[in-house]
Amino acid sequence: MSRKPIIAGNWKMHLLKSEAKELFEGIKNYVKDYTAKELPTVVIAPVFTSLAAVETVACDCGCGGNKINIAGQNCHWESSGAYTGEVSVEMLKDAGCSYVIIGHSERRQYFSETDEMINKKAKAILAGGLIPIICCGETLEQREAGVTDSWIAGQIKAALEGISSADVAKSVIAYEPIWAIGTGKTCDSDEANRVIAMIRSVVKEVAGAEAADAIRILYGGSVKPSTIEEQMSKSDIDGALIGGASLKADSFNEIIDKTMKLTLAAK
Repeated sequence: MSRKPIIAGNWKMHLLKSEAKELFEGIKNYVKDYTAKELPTVVIAPVFTSLAAVETVACDCGCGGNKINIAGQNCHWESSGAYTGEVSVEMLKDAGCSYVIIGHSERRQYFSETDEMINKKAKAILAGGLIPIICCGETLEQREAGVTDSWIAGQIKAALEGISSADVAKSVIAYEPIWAIGTGKTCDSDEANRVIAMIRSVVKEVAGAEAADAIRILYGGSVKPSTIEEQMSKSDIDGALIGGASLKADSFNEIIDKTMKLTLAAK
C-alpha cells in the first residue's frame, strides 16, 4: 500500500521562543505554496517552552498552519500528579501537539528510560488521541556484536505490548542507529531499509499484516538534504526524523521539497 511520508524535525534542546518562532515561520512560508495533499506529513518538535509560540505562528493565518503538525519531545504516562518536571499527554494536546516523540536514545541513555516506561507512554499517547513516534536503535557496540536485529526487535515488541492492532497501525516508528545520531555518520541506505523492513516484520508478528502495511517507519541519523533522496527511494523507508538539519529552514525545506517531488513522481 501507499504510505504518506513523514518529515519530522526534532529540535531537541535548542532555540529560545523568538528563534523557534522565526524558524517555524520559515517552514510555514515554504509549505503555504503547496496543498496538504502534495506535501508529506510535516511534524515539528520544539522544546516545551516554545510550544505556545510555535502554535501561535501555526494558527495566525489560514495559509498553511494546518500543514505543519506539532509534536512534544517527551511525555509522562500519568495524566497528572506529583511528577516534578514532567508534562502529560493532555497538556501537550492543550498546547497544540498531535504527535509525541518517545523512546529517543538520548532519553534512554541520559534519563534511564526503559522499554516498560516507553510502552506506558505509548498507551497514554494513543488513549489521549495523539500519535506516538516510537524511537528504536542500536549502539555501535551492539552493531559490531551482530545483535542489531534482535535488540531492535526486542525494543519494538516491548513498546507495542498490549496495544491494539488499530492503534499500532496509526503509530509511527523511527529507526535511529545511535552511532549515526549527530555524528555526521549515516547508515547505508540499503542497510537502513533492511532494518526497517525487519521492524515491519516484527510489527506484522505482533499486530498483523494490516497494521504492518499501514504503520509508517522513519529513518533518523544525520539525515541531510544530500541523503534524503536515496533514503526515500527505498521500499520500506517512509520518511525521516531529522535533528541538526531541521534547525535551519533552508535545509529542512529542501528535505521536504525533495521528498515531495519523489512522492509525486512515483504516483
